Amino acid sequence: MKLYKVIVALLIATTLLLSGCAEQNSEEDMVTEEMGADDMEAEEMNIVETAVAAGSFNTLVTAVQAAGLDETLSGEGPFTVFAPTDEAFAELPEGTLEGLLEDKEALTSVLTYHVVAGEAMSGDLSDMMVLETVQGEEVTIYITDGNVMVNDANVVQADIETSNGVIHVIDKVILPPSMTS
Repeated sequence: MKLYKVIVALLIATTLLLSGCAEQNSEEDMVTEEMGADDMEAEEMNIVETAVAAGSFNTLVTAVQAAGLDETLSGEGPFTVFAPTDEAFAELPEGTLEGLLEDKEALTSVLTYHVVAGEAMSGDLSDMMVLETVQGEEVTIYITDGNVMVNDANVVQADIETSNGVIHVIDKVILPPSMTS
């Protein structure tokens, strides 16, 4: 009887432990699940195909297509893309996204501010590193206690390798300084 109680107690403890771990899914874990790694390796797809397959970058893909940048970001590269999620776009002030979609020049400026020529893996980044974007202005990388930020956006998943570069998922749309002053 004692052995039965010990086994039941172990089963209950294991169940509680596993359910506690499941509840601790971070945004990074959720984005990883959405990346569709089972369907096709991201390394075999280009940046645009990877973003489409992920399912969490619908707004970004729509904006990239509206700006006519989908061919460029599907091209040879390599590129580093700091990719805001759909949730990041939803956090923009009301009317901002709609205004950008109506102004191709401004939209292109914002989108290319999220792209750096070349492949910058997370191991290549350092605190206070300044990178020139394809748009022409610079972003600054901040690293504190293992947390990486691009300007004021958190990197929630790094190093998604594609056939023509790398994607780092960020939790905020970053705007070029020339548009915020």
